[in-house]
Amino acid sequence: MAELITIDDREDPRLDDFRDLSTADRRPDRPGGRGFVIAEGTVVVERLLKSRYPVRSLLGVERRFHELGGDLDVVDVPGYVTSAETMADVVGFHLNRGILAVADRPVPPPTVEEVVDGARVLAVLEGVGDHENLGSLFRNAAALGVDGVLLGAGCSDPLYRRSVRVSMGHVLRVPFATIGSWPGDLELLRERGFRIAALTPRADSVSLRQLRDQTPEKVALMLGAEGPGLTEAAIAAADVAVRIPMPEGVDSLNVATAGAIAFYETRPPLS
Repeated sequence: MAELITIDDREDPRLDDFRDLSTADRRPDRPGGRGFVIAEGTVVVERLLKSRYPVRSLLGVERRFHELGGDLDVVDVPGYVTSAETMADVVGFHLNRGILAVADRPVPPPTVEEVVDGARVLAVLEGVGDHENLGSLFRNAAALGVDGVLLGAGCSDPLYRRSVRVSMGHVLRVPFATIGSWPGDLELLRERGFRIAALTPRADSVSLRQLRDQTPEKVALMLGAEGPGLTEAAIAAADVAVRIPMPEGVDSLNVATAGAIAFYETRPPLS
């Protein structure tokens, strides 16, 4: 059970895990830094507490700790209770959500094989470097029955604080792994029975609905960066190029929106 401790001093060293979150070169959630996972707000903190990520501590105002209630029973860590003003001084900005939790990353991280095994629908991403797009893709994946996410070349870190926040904490529950050799290691998916579908607006691609009607047993949906989309090498490594039909004069969608449509069209029935 979390031990609640009142702290009023912004310089208290026990708060160092949360310090200066707005300072780019000191951010504790950067992979090159301490590599922490940071959750903001009661909903996301609750999901972190229930995840496989080892929680280190919490920081928040008293009201937010009360909102978490019994969820605090699952962790034996300190919960630092402070004022909104002190909290803002520590983190470097006013936090409207009123509570943070910090956790370590799992060691070792999941492998591609672990994410693929038992999956029916996968999202495979290339060049998605925008943290908000990445977080939105994870949120859509969780909502629409995607079993896992594989990160190819040029993708940002899903555990960056903004991605965790935008995903509403679903990045903490949707399994993901990084593909080592891109796009060569996509062959692993084909060996496991996946049909690899590359989403692209180019004219010689087939309609997404045609892919759905062919009902492949397993499908891996590849999505590229906002703007440039998938590289030619990635499209060439796929089994089929697929497009979302749109009226003339409209040739693209936000990558998270395109992902949501593709996830919905290819997912197995949900109860």
